Amino acid sequence: MQRFNFQIFQRFWTIAKTYWFSNEKWKARGLLLLIVILLLAYTGLSVVLNNQRGELISALSAKNESRFWQTVIIFIGVLVIYAPLLAGYTYLRDRLGLAWRRWLTTDFVQRYFADRAFYQINQFRTDIDNPDQRIAEDVKNFTQESLTLALVLSDSVLEIIAFSGVLLGISRELVLFLLGYAIIGTLATVGVFGQPLVRLNFEQLKREANFRFSLVRVRENAEAIAFYQGEAQESTQVNNRFMAAFDNYKRLLGWELGLNGLTNAYEFIPFILPALVVAPGIFSGDVEVGKVSEAQGAFIRVFFSLNLIVARFQSLSAFGAGIDRLYDFATSLGHVESSEGLADDVTTQRQEKKSGHPVIGFEASSKLTLDNVTLQTPNYQRTLIEALSLELDAQSSLLVVGPSGCGKSSLMRAIAGLWNSGTGTIQRPDLEHLLFLPQKPYMILGSLRQQLLYPYPDIEINDTQLKAALKQVNLPDLDERFGGFDAEEEWSDVLSLGEQQRLSFARVLLHEPTYTVLDEATSALDRDNEKQLYDHLAATKTAYLSVGHRKSLEDYHSSILRLAEDHTWKLQPLAKESGS
Repeated sequence: MQRFNFQIFQRFWTIAKTYWFSNEKWKARGLLLLIVILLLAYTGLSVVLNNQRGELISALSAKNESRFWQTVIIFIGVLVIYAPLLAGYTYLRDRLGLAWRRWLTTDFVQRYFADRAFYQINQFRTDIDNPDQRIAEDVKNFTQESLTLALVLSDSVLEIIAFSGVLLGISRELVLFLLGYAIIGTLATVGVFGQPLVRLNFEQLKREANFRFSLVRVRENAEAIAFYQGEAQESTQVNNRFMAAFDNYKRLLGWELGLNGLTNAYEFIPFILPALVVAPGIFSGDVEVGKVSEAQGAFIRVFFSLNLIVARFQSLSAFGAGIDRLYDFATSLGHVESSEGLADDVTTQRQEKKSGHPVIGFEASSKLTLDNVTLQTPNYQRTLIEALSLELDAQSSLLVVGPSGCGKSSLMRAIAGLWNSGTGTIQRPDLEHLLFLPQKPYMILGSLRQQLLYPYPDIEINDTQLKAALKQVNLPDLDERFGGFDAEEEWSDVLSLGEQQRLSFARVLLHEPTYTVLDEATSALDRDNEKQLYDHLAATKTAYLSVGHRKSLEDYHSSILRLAEDHTWKLQPLAKESGS
């Protein structure tokens, strides 16, 4: 992964081609063609400017006033075109990079959330650290750096062609020396510094991301840390992650010191060599003085074009590390083979990763049915439930109980399709007809209206209906407390856990899904609030399945599933009290 070799180019193209063969390919290619045309014009004018600089010095040396002013006029005329041309080239290059970033970021975000890939990566792909950084930072660096490097490479090729002609007209020996010098320098730099710099840059990206992540966790869990008085331990962990990044960067600086020492000495020669080669002709009177400046300018342009890898090696090694991280992320999403986009089904990839292991099958049905389901942990090292069969129709309500660790919440994950390790078949409606309420409700970033309508914000529900739902879950003045339904707050901070659980119940009352799955969804509520919520739930058209430990929950369900630590289970009816 961390080796600087031709695999980097293959990985680069695997990611890059998704945009250049996308539905925006003609727009992107047209803009790139315009940039290349500007680059050609810019290079041509650069040759003219270099020639006129030599002419200027020769005119001064010969004390030829008319030649001098003619050269100045040409020089200024070229600059009038050259300056806006270069500015336009830079602008269009950055605009293309921005458009590429927008497309690739959108593509990665869509793939990240498709088929719950974000959950699978978080749970089962611990080697893919900090996917947020890979989407936000690595994609940005990939698009900007790759476009810049590609155009710099194109510019270098054009300059080699254009200025080599100037050099050949002055001295063939300069051209031959230049080629040999650049080749030897490139091979030496890549051979000595290539692998260490890519490896250290790759590690630096990871450690910097871990450091930022530790700070974000402190912010998100500030109250819990304060209650535990865990400041000392958290401070130590944050400092340890920073020192890991600091120590790696120190090693990186050591290698950069050696690289800079080599490149500084290596790049000094071009400034003196042309004068040494042209000097005999000037002393003999065969060559004008201005040819020294012209030769030096052309020599330096060709040298730094040939010397591209050496001159930009540090940025290239950091870029290579970023390509590795982005490629690994794309691989984890299962989207690196198609030339039309990162497009293979994530589920297929997960099945292939579990090759040789059985998986639970899923079928579409109007009812929720488990047929001989044996559920195992994702690593297949532990069986949680064996041969479970049950059917939950549209009027059913089922309570799932059992000791901790017996698989209650895991069963909910299996019904949701998050876990599929095991055997048997689960028949269920489409997931849009199921609503899952976890013990710790998810509070999105947004308004109170968006909280209530989550996860389907486009349904037609007016403020009166929202107000009625809040009243049903015993939060009648919640909108008034925060200034209306369009108020935006950090809801997970300003609402207690009990209020958050009641708000999540309001989502069920508003959406009325076919099935509701509740995992300890009333654990922070008192008996009265719990009864009120389940009474409202029973009055809806939704069937529900609850996981819980409270004995009181039996009053609100028609049947109970008891799970045991030995993988066995027992399904029994419950006699509900009238009106409960």
